[in-house]
Amino acid sequence: MKPIRIGQIGIGHAHASEKMVALRRLSDFYEVVGVVEEEEPYERSREAYEGLEQMIEEELFATPGLQAIAVETDMPELVPTATRCMERGLHMHMDKPGGETLEPFARLIEGCRERSLAIQLGYMYRNNPAINFCFQALREGWLGDVFQIDAVMSRFDGDTYRRFMADYPGGAMFIFGSHLIDLAVAMLGRPENVVSFQKQTRDDGFNDNSLAVLEYPRATVTIRSSVVEADGMKHRRMVVCGTKGTAEICPLEHPSDRYRLDPLHVRLTLREDCPEYPAGTHIVDVGVMNGRYDDQLIELARVINGEIENPYPYDHELLVQETLLAACGYTRWEEHAPEVRQ
Repeated sequence: MKPIRIGQIGIGHAHASEKMVALRRLSDFYEVVGVVEEEEPYERSREAYEGLEQMIEEELFATPGLQAIAVETDMPELVPTATRCMERGLHMHMDKPGGETLEPFARLIEGCRERSLAIQLGYMYRNNPAINFCFQALREGWLGDVFQIDAVMSRFDGDTYRRFMADYPGGAMFIFGSHLIDLAVAMLGRPENVVSFQKQTRDDGFNDNSLAVLEYPRATVTIRSSVVEADGMKHRRMVVCGTKGTAEICPLEHPSDRYRLDPLHVRLTLREDCPEYPAGTHIVDVGVMNGRYDDQLIELARVINGEIENPYPYDHELLVQETLLAACGYTRWEEHAPEVRQ
């Protein structure tokens, strides 16, 4: 099929430039027609956009044959911008998270559903080979029934970023822990309860040390996120424990300059033999990442072209947003009970 004609709105999101690099690299799948800039929280590199036509939003929307938009604005403008794209019948990759309230995001999702538009949230671990191995282990029953998931996504950030993030009461959980909530919900579905713990290591208004607990009938999930952990990116991890075995990933990914060089590994421990692995502990080489965003954007192209169903459908995106808001302390989980939401 012909490459999908796509534009990008916004360069203010932290993932915006890397997303554009990936789109331009994937020339068999996408033709990038232009970019719309917007005010940024602080100066971003523009190297990724060299040679692209700079447009205003209406010019981009009027581009002949335009099929999709990468929505990469600063966080407060993600949902309003994506809504305008939805109203014009455009498929989209929208970076995360989906706002600090539920209703605007819910209207966006329902609008996409009504128009049969693809919408893909920018949760970057969905196509991570180590994470995919864990999903395979769950599907095949190697781990038995999951009773515990522990996950951490932290880093260290300086004063400039702290001042920027202080505007978001959801804190580190809102921007970083959201990736892990996406995975936990994909693995276990809707929680029975969600409890948020927000802490500050400094008196500057930023909830920089976050914990969320997701409760299930026979399982608990703990998700931690902070921006004060020394060398925290190397310690990002997920441990999935079941009645028959455990899968552990640490780190969740390698630095960007090592994606295509260093393979990821999963430490798999099994109580009993399975067809692929005998009982015992195995360090499983799952291969290298094909870039942080490449496989995800290829997946979106295949969804738009009708080759596959979206593996993260509308209801999943909505459930992740509901869970995230409760995990960040924006809402109480009781507010999201089905009888209340109706």
